[in-house]
Amino acid sequence: MSLAAKLRRAPGRIVTGAFILNSGLGKLKGDEQTAVGIHGMAKGAYPFLSKVPPTTFLKLLAIGEVAVGGALLLPLVPAGLAGLALTGFAGGMLGLYARTPGMHDGKLRPTQAGTGISKDIWMAGIGIGLVIDAALNESPITKTEL
Repeated sequence: MSLAAKLRRAPGRIVTGAFILNSGLGKLKGDEQTAVGIHGMAKGAYPFLSKVPPTTFLKLLAIGEVAVGGALLLPLVPAGLAGLALTGFAGGMLGLYARTPGMHDGKLRPTQAGTGISKDIWMAGIGIGLVIDAALNESPITKTEL
């Protein structure tokens, strides 16, 4: 991989990775009340999560966030893999946004309550951008000799 590709990807990986890592570390210290609140919102959007106890859910979510944030921050993790992890995480958050009443109006425009989660669309964009950039940068089709 070229130095230009690494530098091009660095800002998005660093800011997004630090943001998600910080969120995950905060959730690792979460109390019972925090677990119940986050779990309640999640199980409303994803009913299968009602089978998972709130504290277990919060710990698993925290570990997932730490893993995704760490993958983005570690340059040893390939951009395509980090991008896939970020896209999956952002997809889950956007699903929560789309499935939770009161977060948006009928046209998916965020309400005040939904603004915090609706902004996760930028994470999806960065993740997809990393995947596309890695695919094009490392593809034999795009490497032509002049």
